[in-house]
Amino acid sequence: MKSLSVIELSNLYGMTRQAVYKQINKGNLSKNSDGKIDLSEAIRVFGEPSRHVNGSQTTETRKLSEVHLLEQQVHMLQKQLEQAHEREQFQRDELKAKNDQLHVKDEQIEAIQRLLEAPKPNITQPSEPETAQSSSTMEIKEEVIVIPPKESEVIENKRIPVPEHVEPEPQKRGFLSRFFLPNG
Repeated sequence: MKSLSVIELSNLYGMTRQAVYKQINKGNLSKNSDGKIDLSEAIRVFGEPSRHVNGSQTTETRKLSEVHLLEQQVHMLQKQLEQAHEREQFQRDELKAKNDQLHVKDEQIEAIQRLLEAPKPNITQPSEPETAQSSSTMEIKEEVIVIPPKESEVIENKRIPVPEHVEPEPQKRGFLSRFFLPNG
């Protein structure tokens, strides 16, 4: 296998000599007895040298790949933001629809309450003679329209029977007192 010096290896991979020595000191890379490094050893630690032909070229390629990665992340975050806005708008619409339904129900309840309020009859003392005008007012009847409640709204009043006389519970006794005390 081919052996390379530290300078040749640093030129091949486009890195400084200090970076190569750092890998040697860490024990990741080893030198031969002649002080050179096996190419297979360098490939194991640094990868294929074809990727690292020129330091400026690799730096530029790295920057382009980082920019591309960041652009993808920005695009993904924009999509997530749009989806969040859509969810928020949907929830607002749902809340508005529920509020409208509640408003309609409130109006229905008020209408039913108005209908349930019985009109107070106009009772006058029979001391005055009846005139044609007063008899016409008596003949007018108000029609009360009762809207039956929906089945789900019907509330039944269930009576719970309450006994008239409740006997107090006997005092609880222990195991031995059942045998030795009277009335047991």
